[in-house]
Amino acid sequence: SSGTTCGAMSSPKKDESSVHKTRTGTGERTSSAARKGERLPSSTSRASAEGEGEGKKKPLTKAERRALQEAQRKAKAERQSSSAGGKPLGKQPSLDAGSRKALHSSSKQSSDGGVGGGGGRRDGRTITPTMLEADPLQKTAKGTKAKSQPVESHVKQVQLFSHLPQFERSTAPKRSLGLSSSIHPAIVRVGLQYSMGVVRGSNARCIAMLSAFKKVIQDYVTPPQKELCRDLETTIKPYINYLTQCRPLSVSMGNAIKHLKLSITRVDPGTLEQEAKDKLLGVIEQYVNEKIILADKAIAESCLGIIRDGDVILIHAHSSLLLSSLVHAHEKGIKFRVIVVDSRPMMEGRASLRVLVRKGIRCSYVLINAVSYIMKEVSKVMVGAHSLLANGYVMSRVGTALIALVAKAYNVPFLVCCETYKFCDKAIQMTLLKLVGDKETFFTTGRTCLPWESSTSSTTSRHLTSLPW
Repeated sequence: SSGTTCGAMSSPKKDESSVHKTRTGTGERTSSAARKGERLPSSTSRASAEGEGEGKKKPLTKAERRALQEAQRKAKAERQSSSAGGKPLGKQPSLDAGSRKALHSSSKQSSDGGVGGGGGRRDGRTITPTMLEADPLQKTAKGTKAKSQPVESHVKQVQLFSHLPQFERSTAPKRSLGLSSSIHPAIVRVGLQYSMGVVRGSNARCIAMLSAFKKVIQDYVTPPQKELCRDLETTIKPYINYLTQCRPLSVSMGNAIKHLKLSITRVDPGTLEQEAKDKLLGVIEQYVNEKIILADKAIAESCLGIIRDGDVILIHAHSSLLLSSLVHAHEKGIKFRVIVVDSRPMMEGRASLRVLVRKGIRCSYVLINAVSYIMKEVSKVMVGAHSLLANGYVMSRVGTALIALVAKAYNVPFLVCCETYKFCDKAIQMTLLKLVGDKETFFTTGRTCLPWESSTSSTTSRHLTSLPW
């Protein structure tokens, strides 16, 4: 014929290049595919060329190739379903007659050097039905490391607060302490007081932490060939980590730690050790006096212009700053009445009630579920604050937002007392800054037990959560 006829010959050796012979009307020309950089012919071309040249093997038809692909998809789907259902993965799925015939014909052609429909391999290896249906997890186990399965906790969690750090009794502060631990005894004592709830409140926790660091600085000795301004900062880092394990640091404690670290780095390396230690102790005392004590007195003086005779002031839980302001106003001769609103789980309003009653202030005590009933008698709402964020959010005891909404509904002024050292430069949603406490406090608060509480009842099935702040 006058057209072009192409024939492909496959060499039995991989290293030898295949040779194409092109036949035209004027003559023959032979070129090497490896020399010109051309790709080797595909398995489909080889199979079709051999079928035309020799007439021994026929290529797969379109229907057979489609049947082969359907069989592969069906096998993969059965493996995935058996894996999800917990069935053994090594079991081979059953195939119908058409699929079994297509797989048999493809395996037979692959053993002779080619497979139709893209089912072969370029390295000359034979693809069998067993290889097509092999367990996909075997390759993962041999080649890469299997992913570790998450360990389910035996403690139930509330889905609404699952993004928050969860309370766990097993993570007690004593776990991080060993026989060779270098944690200072003062830090250990403060950490245990934090975790047991003996020291509560932002101001009390910050003062206790700074007092512990004063003892650490007093007992500190600079190692040889080291400087105090660098080694002391490294020394207090594990102490801070230990306190964080006992209970997450408050914003006020974080600001105090930043101020202490900055003061340590500003110490002149040429200063004598005792002189540098005395300077750091003075910095801590100055910070407590200016940022906490004097700030509380200034806020108490400002409250004298807010509290008037005949006012009914509603407070929530316990705040040392707010109590000092109310006591100072009472000592100045202002006549007013206080309504203490308390809530679970800590019931800290009882401590506030004791302080105010001992000072001679008229008080009423209600729970937070009665705040809407009592709000019509209130002239002002005054609360303390854990922190004040940059976007205007106020962090305080759990239940403060509820009281603020009720006060807004009744058009009652809502006042927040907060020191400047509690200001935070972050702007975060309040749902990300809550602290999940121990759910057992719902059943152990108070001297008397609840009717359903007993020593034999199990609390593992109780789906509760406790939010201290």
